[in-house]
Amino acid sequence: MTVRIFRGRDCLLHDLGPDHPESPDRIYAIDDQLIASGLEMTCEHADATQADKETLCLAHDTLYVETIFDRSPETATIWLDQETAMTPHTLSAARYAAGACCNAVDWVMQGTDRQAFCMVRPPGHHAEHDKAMGFCLFNNLAVAGCYAARQYDLQRIAIVDFDVHHGNGTQHIVQGDNRFLLCSSFEHPLYPFSDLTRCQDNIVAVPLPAGAKGAEFRRAVTGWFARIRAFQPQLIIISAGFDGHAEDPMAHLRLTEDDYKWISHEVRKLADECCHGRIVSSLEGGYDLSALGRSVVAHLKGLSGDGQLTGGA
Repeated sequence: MTVRIFRGRDCLLHDLGPDHPESPDRIYAIDDQLIASGLEMTCEHADATQADKETLCLAHDTLYVETIFDRSPETATIWLDQETAMTPHTLSAARYAAGACCNAVDWVMQGTDRQAFCMVRPPGHHAEHDKAMGFCLFNNLAVAGCYAARQYDLQRIAIVDFDVHHGNGTQHIVQGDNRFLLCSSFEHPLYPFSDLTRCQDNIVAVPLPAGAKGAEFRRAVTGWFARIRAFQPQLIIISAGFDGHAEDPMAHLRLTEDDYKWISHEVRKLADECCHGRIVSSLEGGYDLSALGRSVVAHLKGLSGDGQLTGGA
C-alpha cells in the first residue's frame, strides 16, 4: 500500500528568516529527496484543509486558541518566546498543519491498510495545552488524536515520538488520559529540560544520553513494543522528528537513516497487528537539510512496509 502525503497550502509561507532553523527550506529539501528517490511518483498526494477553532480546542485551552488568533499580526513579526514567532502567514500555516493531521485521520480511518505522512510546518509536539513554545503553536498530533477519539469514538490511540527533543507538549496534553499511550525517546538532558519524574502510567519515556548511536536507540525503544501490543491501539500516531540524525546540528545523538527506517517499519508491523495498518505520521524536527530529506525517505519506506536496511546501526 502506498503512503499518502498531506500538505498544507500555506506551510511554506511561515518564514522567520534565514537564521531560524525551522525554515521553508526543510520542505524543499524533503521534496528534493522524494524526487531523487522516486517516492514523489509512487506516493499519493493530498491537499489539507485548515483546522477550525473548535477542533483546535479539543487539545488546547479555548482562551489560548483565541489569544493566538487575536495576536496574529497583519505586518511584521511578533515573538511568543525566544524561539517561537508569528508572521502574518503563521496562523494560516499552523491551522493547515493541524488540519492536515485531522485530514489524515479521516483518510486512514475510512479504510484499512492506510498510512499517512503530513509534510507540514510549523511542528507541534512542544505546544502545551495553553502555551506555545519550541517553534510550535498548536500540537498538531495531539489535536489529531483528540479529533480521532471524538470523531471515531476511539478508546485507544498510541502516540510514538522519536524526535530528539522531548515532546513535552504532547505529554502535557495526554498525560493521565487513558485513551492515549505515549511512547517517546529523546536526548536527555536537552531542551526543553523536562522533569521526567512526574510521568503517569500512560507515558513511556526513554531518555538517551548524548552520543547514543543506533544500536543504543534500538535497544531502548524495543521496550515500547510490548506496551503497544498490550494496549491494542485502534490507531497509531507518529511524531516524526529527524533531529537525532548524526548530521543534525541541534543535538548530539548519532542516528542514521537506517535507524529511522527501522523504527518506522517496526511501528508499521505493530499497526498491521493491532489496528489494520492505520498510521498517521507528521513532521516534527530535523534541521540538517540533506539528512532531513534522506531520513524522511527512509521513514516513508519503513511505513510502506519496506523493512530492508541499507547499512549497519
